[in-house]
Amino acid sequence: MTVATSSQVVELIQPTPMQAIALRLAPNQDLKEELDALVHRHQLNAACILTCVGSLTQATLRLANQPDGTTYTGHFEILSLTGVMGVQGSHYHMAIADSEGQTLGGHLLEGCRIYTTAEIVIGVFPDLMFDRQHCPESGYPELVVRNQTASSKAASNNG
Repeated sequence: MTVATSSQVVELIQPTPMQAIALRLAPNQDLKEELDALVHRHQLNAACILTCVGSLTQATLRLANQPDGTTYTGHFEILSLTGVMGVQGSHYHMAIADSEGQTLGGHLLEGCRIYTTAEIVIGVFPDLMFDRQHCPESGYPELVVRNQTASSKAASNNG
């Protein structure tokens, strides 16, 4: 069951099952590249980052309301990684801290290199599909949540 609260907002109001994937990334792997590769390798239609701890030697983030990313080098702790994931597109934000405790966060871009580890747990929602559609208010492709029926699951797995 879904409820439409406006032409752009649809909320799922029934519980949906969740499965989990746990993984560890090794030194020098690119955080975003590996997450996106996992989504495509497993053909994940709807997933989210549940938790991530680790460290980086390079971080590339797009800060709030900036057109381009900025790359930072040094040693950083990953304080938080959040995001929604799917083959139709993923959207991640990350907060990091440097060796003096200064914290920085933004939109995760390619170019985030693992220092020692990234230990990640991902929640997978087999009954949902996360789609992206252009939103006239924001100007960006934004999340649309859909229930995935058995027939649409078969079609997405065969397509």
